Amino acid sequence: MNYPEGLKANIGAISSALYVSVQLISNILSTKIALLPIVNLSIDGGTVIYPLTFTLRDFVHKTMGKAASRQIIILAAGMNIVMALLFILVSKMTPDPSWQFQTAYDQVLLPVFRITIASIVAQVISELIDTEIFSRMYKRFSDIKASLASNVVALCADSVIFALIAFFGSLPIDVLGQIVVANILVKLVMSIISSPTIALIPRQVAEDKI
Repeated sequence: MNYPEGLKANIGAISSALYVSVQLISNILSTKIALLPIVNLSIDGGTVIYPLTFTLRDFVHKTMGKAASRQIIILAAGMNIVMALLFILVSKMTPDPSWQFQTAYDQVLLPVFRITIASIVAQVISELIDTEIFSRMYKRFSDIKASLASNVVALCADSVIFALIAFFGSLPIDVLGQIVVANILVKLVMSIISSPTIALIPRQVAEDKI
């Protein structure tokens, strides 16, 4: 695939930025529990975009190598912690008398701390699993097969770990089970759709670096 001048060299940086951004946005969206249409399964809102992180990580892996991929995973985890701490810090600041939304701010954004912790633990474990599987599969099969296989295993691990840490004890067990099942289904569908795009990304490191 022919890329505009300069873009090819920046694909790794762009993928890294998108990966971290989607991680942060999905954690905020996860503060809402919604119902999937038709099947009526409970799902956290972050699942709308979070599955893209697995494929974006594959982009980083293919363009910057395994070591850089691991670094981006840790960077995203760190930024999630910073985001949660900033939400808490700003919440403690005395609101201006004309601003009437302190309660709404606290109710919506402060729960993100537990969700962020759950997301960080699930993210780091599942994305490192993704990294190892992608690395091994890429060297034996096509990049699409490597991306899809690594994503499927990682998304299952992520869904179970995240739901247990984020919602166990605060939601009924049946709702928790629905969230796990719905997360896996949505992530699986999105991974099937997004994984083939890895073929559009040029490998920019030696194969032994992947």
